[in-house]
Amino acid sequence: MEETTTKKGFVTKALDFIEKKGNKLPDPAILFFSLMLLIWVLSAIFSNFTFTEIDPRSGEAIGVINLLSGASLAAFLSNMVTVFTSFAPLGIVLVAMLGVGVAEHAGFINAGLKSMLSVTPKKLLTPMLILVAIVSHTATDAGYVLVIPLGGVIFYAAGRHPLSGIAAAFAGVSGGFSANFIPSGIDPLLQGFTQSAAQIIDPAIQLNPLNNWFFTSASTLLIVLIGWYITDKIVEPRLQKVAVEVNPDEQPKMDALTSKEKKAFIISCLVMFICLLGLLFWAIPADSALRAETGELAVFTAPLMRSIVPLIFIIFLIPGVVYGMMSGTFSKTKDIIDSMTKSMSGMSYYIVMAFFCALFIDAFAKSNLGALLALKGASGLKAMALAPEVTIVGILLLTAFVNLFIGSASAKWALIAPIFVPMLMQLGISPDLTQASYRVGDSVSNIVTPLMPYFPLVVVYCQKYVKSTGIGTLVSMMIPYSIAFMVLWTIFLLVYWAIGIPLGLQSTYEYIPTP
Repeated sequence: MEETTTKKGFVTKALDFIEKKGNKLPDPAILFFSLMLLIWVLSAIFSNFTFTEIDPRSGEAIGVINLLSGASLAAFLSNMVTVFTSFAPLGIVLVAMLGVGVAEHAGFINAGLKSMLSVTPKKLLTPMLILVAIVSHTATDAGYVLVIPLGGVIFYAAGRHPLSGIAAAFAGVSGGFSANFIPSGIDPLLQGFTQSAAQIIDPAIQLNPLNNWFFTSASTLLIVLIGWYITDKIVEPRLQKVAVEVNPDEQPKMDALTSKEKKAFIISCLVMFICLLGLLFWAIPADSALRAETGELAVFTAPLMRSIVPLIFIIFLIPGVVYGMMSGTFSKTKDIIDSMTKSMSGMSYYIVMAFFCALFIDAFAKSNLGALLALKGASGLKAMALAPEVTIVGILLLTAFVNLFIGSASAKWALIAPIFVPMLMQLGISPDLTQASYRVGDSVSNIVTPLMPYFPLVVVYCQKYVKSTGIGTLVSMMIPYSIAFMVLWTIFLLVYWAIGIPLGLQSTYEYIPTP
């Protein structure tokens, strides 16, 4: 027992040290601005060097673009507004929050929480939250604007520390990004890059879009169990010393629903169900306008997948209005607009951070420094000529490292798939397995990099309960998840491979060239 206490003490001290040092970093907005300036300087320096790595996007040797040149600075000024307004997370967050804000201020979400907490055992609250967070991947980035803030509300309402609820939800949404038993648009997206890379060696090869489905489904249970343990045994105990201060107007009221509220909630849920049923009947026909030209629903080109955020807005707005009117929370239409205004006022700090974040990410992409980093790492790993098992782990670790700087899963895979997939095919390893290792690495470091576009938003969620929350606070909470996911998920992949369980539909572990 004494040894265990010592180990826990060391972990706590280490996390406290990370939090203390991390919180000394500048405000996230200033941090992004400073990093943008650093990228400008580095781009000017490295633009004078010649590199031999081939950029798969152009087929030519990659070169760093000097962002301090006259033309680049002129383009920066002329495109600044467009870069900000086209920053994808900004639109997603604001549009979704308009609908969610109505449902929240009407009391509809609060009523739902009361109902859920009345039927969910307290001991199972953590795994249920993480499972919901994982499933939210199906709706692209919906988990960031729905599940993560609700994680804090649910834990607070249950008498637990709200930051641990946010951490658990963040771990499920982002750290377990490639764990999901429900297929989503990311599956065919990555498969497309993998197949194109594989056809460099074998032009006739065809891969199934769900070639990793069995593995990602099995990974769901793993991520839930790991996240459950980390939340309840490491993160939440450490947070007990952190005081929570919540605006009285925003506190979930956990007294029992009145008969009027129960009736309003039941009818509102029925309205939501009718909306979802209508959407289902609209999507089912083979010639539905919600389908892509190929007839599929789950691909990114399908209008349904491109309409997830507007659908969230509508599906929360309508029941929220119904509940507000029936329960008496809303007495006039202006109350609906006021609830939207309140939800937007809470996003003001995030909007400022998003401005500088958008400029930094745009500069990093245009400079080609991120692409160069990925290609250099891939080339170095290839040159080592390691054993297949070690190479698979190397791909996973390299992906996790590059992921600290390049958040987009598809952007990274578009860069390094043309190197890794053909390389491992020549070693007899299938593209399906190479893609699976990439997906693990792409997930585990999402939750510890402030450069991830949604990271500042999670900081804002935490500040609702603990005003002093900074980058260091969030990173220190998420490091235990990241390390545990990386180690145990890697082992899980190797064991899964050793046993020979299929990775997905029509998938293989070995690549055998066709005669």
